[in-house]
Amino acid sequence: MVDVSEKVSKASKNLILTEAFYGLFLIGLNKRYREDIPTAGVSKHGIGVQLSINPEFFLSLNDDQRIGLLKHELLHISFGHLILRDSYSDHKLFNIAADLEINQYIGSKYLPEGGLTLNSFPELTLKERAGTKYYYDELKKAQEDNSCPSLDAILSGASDDSNYDDHVTWDEFDELTEAEKKLIKKQVEHQLKETAETTEKRRGHIPGELSDLISRLRVVEPPKFDWRGYLRRFVGNSSIVYTKKMRRKYNKRYQENPGLKIKFKNHILVGVDTSGSVSKSELEEFWCELTHMHKTGHKITVAQCDAGLADVSEFNPKKDWEIHGRGGTSFQPVVDHFNDSRSAYTALIYFTDGEAPSPQKCPKNTLWCLSSCSGDNDDLPGLVIKLN
Repeated sequence: MVDVSEKVSKASKNLILTEAFYGLFLIGLNKRYREDIPTAGVSKHGIGVQLSINPEFFLSLNDDQRIGLLKHELLHISFGHLILRDSYSDHKLFNIAADLEINQYIGSKYLPEGGLTLNSFPELTLKERAGTKYYYDELKKAQEDNSCPSLDAILSGASDDSNYDDHVTWDEFDELTEAEKKLIKKQVEHQLKETAETTEKRRGHIPGELSDLISRLRVVEPPKFDWRGYLRRFVGNSSIVYTKKMRRKYNKRYQENPGLKIKFKNHILVGVDTSGSVSKSELEEFWCELTHMHKTGHKITVAQCDAGLADVSEFNPKKDWEIHGRGGTSFQPVVDHFNDSRSAYTALIYFTDGEAPSPQKCPKNTLWCLSSCSGDNDDLPGLVIKLN
């Protein structure tokens, strides 16, 4: 096993030198060596994915083919094939279509003998780099018309010249619920974004085949509200003053005493209504506004609440937001938390659909942000805005 690990590590280093993005992506993946699969594949690992490799098969390849194999699996992960397959009726045809798509981004010297390419189906005039769905549809037509003997030979296992991959490890993903698939998709997207950022910091380039995908993942909806200007006026003089004695800085008035370093900080508590009445699109709207609010430089703590406090944590836009709650609705727990920790926060902002009774003892510095599709609630104490 140690020998296999060394070979995988060597291939990773070579990938970093030639294609930094794929090399860095590979390093960040968990790897598992197993003999119950014929070649290699992507399997489930918690709420993410891992690379499963058959040691004997991997050692049978030359250095170039090892790099090609690893890049092959990384492309499957990047294009989301392991989650997409379950939405197609014929999994065998999808396996072929997915391989036809990604093998076009791998040089011929890196492919194993018999690796599926467009030339594997001379009877068909297939377009280059046209996407998995296009290849699936074309192969489906050829299968129904019996117009492609090459395809029939591969599907029946009669073709010795072709390495048909049944992607047996993908069966684990077919059994997942939609919620679990979404979690895995989010985790992969997060890894792709982090890898892209690291690659660019090292002055590397994003591969052309993934540039559109990475660009879409980076798109952030523009704010529906001028948070920078409004928070400056809203928070006003409510900043928390932090003082620190500095021995390196002398006191201008009393030189024998240490100097003082004074900092003004704004720490905002943001309540987020995660009750069952709040839709998925409303939660996404809240998340987008939170991201833009964070860019103003204020420290933000998010309190998720339905009928009770579900979670209180500091906001981090780089991490995926895990929703807690989804029960009834009450604004009082967040207001009570603010009042109990009044010295820690300068203001309270509450994202909600407004469908709950007005809370008691609401602090003066409270801003209610109603979702764009919510109704009006004139009973809420304090300032009220609507995100539209």
